Amino acid sequence: MISLQNIALRRGTQLLLSQASLNIYSGQKIGVIGRNGSGKTSLFKLLMGELSHDEGRLDMPEGLKKSQMRQETEGSSRPALAYVIDGDTGLRRVESAIAEAEAAARHEQLGQLHAELELMDGYSVTNRAEQLLSGLGFQTAEFQKAVQEFSGGWRIRLNLAQALMTPSDLLLLDEPTNHLDLEATLWLQQWLQRYPGTLLLISHDRSFLDKVVSHIASVDNQQLTLYRGNYSDYERQKAERLAQQQAIYQKQQQRKQEIENFVRRFRVQANKARQAQSRLKELDRMTLIAPAHVDSPFQFSFPKPDKLPDSLLACDRIDVGYKEVLIRNFSINIRADSRIGLLGANGQGKSTLLKVLANQLPVLGGETSRSDHLKVAYCAQHQIDVMDAAATPLQLLQALDKTIREQEARDFLGRFDFQGDRIMETIGHFSGGEKSRLALALVVMQRPNLLVLDEPTNHLDLEMRHALTVALQEYSGALILVSHDRYLLNNTVDQFLLVKAGRVEYFEGDLDDYEKMLLEAARSEQKNSRTGAGDGKPDRKEQRQQSAAYRNQIKPLTNRIRKLEQELDKKHQRQRELERRLADTALYEDQNKGELNGILQEQGRLGSEVDALESQWLSCNEELENF
Repeated sequence: MISLQNIALRRGTQLLLSQASLNIYSGQKIGVIGRNGSGKTSLFKLLMGELSHDEGRLDMPEGLKKSQMRQETEGSSRPALAYVIDGDTGLRRVESAIAEAEAAARHEQLGQLHAELELMDGYSVTNRAEQLLSGLGFQTAEFQKAVQEFSGGWRIRLNLAQALMTPSDLLLLDEPTNHLDLEATLWLQQWLQRYPGTLLLISHDRSFLDKVVSHIASVDNQQLTLYRGNYSDYERQKAERLAQQQAIYQKQQQRKQEIENFVRRFRVQANKARQAQSRLKELDRMTLIAPAHVDSPFQFSFPKPDKLPDSLLACDRIDVGYKEVLIRNFSINIRADSRIGLLGANGQGKSTLLKVLANQLPVLGGETSRSDHLKVAYCAQHQIDVMDAAATPLQLLQALDKTIREQEARDFLGRFDFQGDRIMETIGHFSGGEKSRLALALVVMQRPNLLVLDEPTNHLDLEMRHALTVALQEYSGALILVSHDRYLLNNTVDQFLLVKAGRVEYFEGDLDDYEKMLLEAARSEQKNSRTGAGDGKPDRKEQRQQSAAYRNQIKPLTNRIRKLEQELDKKHQRQRELERRLADTALYEDQNKGELNGILQEQGRLGSEVDALESQWLSCNEELENF
């Protein structure tokens, strides 16, 4: 057990922890949360022995093996594979001793050292390191590439691989998913689920926390509070506590009503069963945890677009890329109500496609047609890197709207938690999270009718991510989104496109289906690797047979779902007809009372029938999901 008792911790003059206590038991997986600057990273440094506490007592077991993910990597000519293996310093020590013993012909010592190497599983170290690199998205050809040749984000991945390679009883990971795509995030999620040691994880990805951790340690008001369960459990516990406070009751009810309205709107429009089922579950759950966020410093929304034509942007058989084509023959019609999430591994062309749609990059072939009233706001993946470091938030806002007054700018930026004189400071001194919040504020300021967002949650904390999710739910324009944040995707888009091997295709399913597809592909690849399949390719005939058998098994269920959807469409159409009839003021004249009563009775009956059909529809889809 690791025990912190009445700890006081300072960084400079700032008191981060005061009389803070926490017990960490062997094998626990704990998510560490708290606002930026609350002391999470300093807590990690304390546990690693890089900082000393000012008061209290810290007890750790003797001989505890610790590993952490470093945030910086200096340029090195060391090959990536060797750099990752360097994480196992004990193994490197034995390898060095073997080299010395061989040179000195100390045969007896060599035997002992080789036995020690075998106990360390040293003969499989190269294979284990290659698996780590592959899981984190590195190509085989890059294994021998020098560390200094990789970009900053890929160097962070190398640091993560090295931390996972290090034998440890205690593993400390600080924002490990920040530079990962969804595929690598899912792989890391599985790896950590299998990790047998004690894990402390700082993350702003709530879906990742939900899948990995069993406890939440909240750093708040200079205290450490441990909650049992994952992040969603923590949210519910916090919501229940805050809901008892009368001061927030009204805000809670208002937010609940907003979400319920959003759910109802989606029920009527939904036409993709699996996506709709997943979306409705997520949105219904949000009504329960809304109170947990009413004290958030972020309270913003996207203003209604000035104009919102039905068709915003049409692409006809376009080719996308720079000098070489990455995506071929892509067609789409983006409408006012389009809410699209792009899926696919890094390097497939998702960001390039977004640049084309945002008119930041020309097409290499095909045609695009843009509405005269189209107004795109584009937030690039690395937007904060191109912002003018010498500018202030006020100056950047005034560059978009020269008529805005200082007080209006203060009020607007205050919703993104830029308070007081912060709007007058040059952004070169801002943290990554502050720059990301500012970039989003500038996007909101543009009043777009088409939002194109490429990894907008990078560097954002959990509260800001939640605020962005809420704002995107209420946004009335079109949305195209690339994100590895599954919570954001689940709650803001209703259609997925898969970018793979130069093609873009509609993905008929939700994120759970996508995760299953990736995991199945990984299992198939591992199976072929173990059996030594000649060309490394899966047995296509066997795959077709398995797919056909699966389709036959689920056919009665899918037929039932299709019939329910057809019935629901008819009921929804009749409901709209009744609503149009009820909007006619003549219906409320005395001579039409009989007709009015009949319509009201039919409307009530239809509502009950729709509820029953939707209940059956959700039940069937749950059965299909668990098939």
